[in-house]
Amino acid sequence: MIKSRIISTGSYLPERVLTNFELEKMVDTSDEWITERTGITERRIATENQAASDLAYEASKVTLKRAALGIEDIDLIIVATVTGDMPFPSTGCILQDKLGAKYATAFDINAACSGFLYGLYIADGLIRSGMHKRILIVGTEVLSKITDWKDRTTCVLFGDGAGAVIVEPTEEDRGIISMYINSDGSMWDLLHMPGGGSRNPASRDSVDKRLHYVKMKGNELFKVAVRTLEDLVVKILNENNLKPSQLSLLIPHQANLRIIQATADRLGIPMNKVIVNLDRYGNTSAASIPIALDEAARTGRIRDGDYILLEAFGGGLTWASALIKW
Repeated sequence: MIKSRIISTGSYLPERVLTNFELEKMVDTSDEWITERTGITERRIATENQAASDLAYEASKVTLKRAALGIEDIDLIIVATVTGDMPFPSTGCILQDKLGAKYATAFDINAACSGFLYGLYIADGLIRSGMHKRILIVGTEVLSKITDWKDRTTCVLFGDGAGAVIVEPTEEDRGIISMYINSDGSMWDLLHMPGGGSRNPASRDSVDKRLHYVKMKGNELFKVAVRTLEDLVVKILNENNLKPSQLSLLIPHQANLRIIQATADRLGIPMNKVIVNLDRYGNTSAASIPIALDEAARTGRIRDGDYILLEAFGGGLTWASALIKW
């Protein structure tokens, strides 16, 4: 039976580092307060001239090089982002042009922090169906451009970056075993950006009201996230007759250390089996899982035959998971 398999990973982080100590000079906060509540100590910030496609391009080049593939070998490009270069055309099409991918189709998806896994879900189905042979999936975000640097409750959370993978068919006993995605639009207002769309188009009034920045109800979101992620992991493991102890690694969306720890604790997964890099990068939304996956692969944290689980929760609300045998 044909399955899909991740054959290469890559990532890119902007050079500029913004520390908690620098944020102390910008808003009423402290390194201690940020670290205690989020686990974040620093994050990467894109330059004024860098857009989502620029970060995606750098991550894609690394991924292609590691796979020893040319861009002509890719027949589909999926970009997951909430901070695309512009409302349209898609950042996927802009990336396609930057890469010179003449033989690939390209499009974007918007599932916020779950975006990369939504993209992987689509790619997995297309590979299994035989409609595509080799797919580039990129999660890329420049959240610093939609962060309200006057809001101390949200500006400490976000960072910029991009991560990418290439997926192709395999008949081996490895690859993506199972995936699960879901959403609940009734809670959309827990995490959103109200300005810039057809509901609140750009205007002097929308700018004055600071509608073009991320808005979040953190306490409510935390409670829903912990409960949902536990159920999500249990569901996909039960469906595949696996126990949490059989996982070699859990790679969660890097939103908040307390959410990650609470989820791992409820599942009985020790933290030495959990990939955490939000202390260095903050929450990079759709880019966080592919960046963390790339780090795990590059540093030897994943070996052939390992069971790894990816899981995410984000605005929409959306959530997703992927069980993989490496």
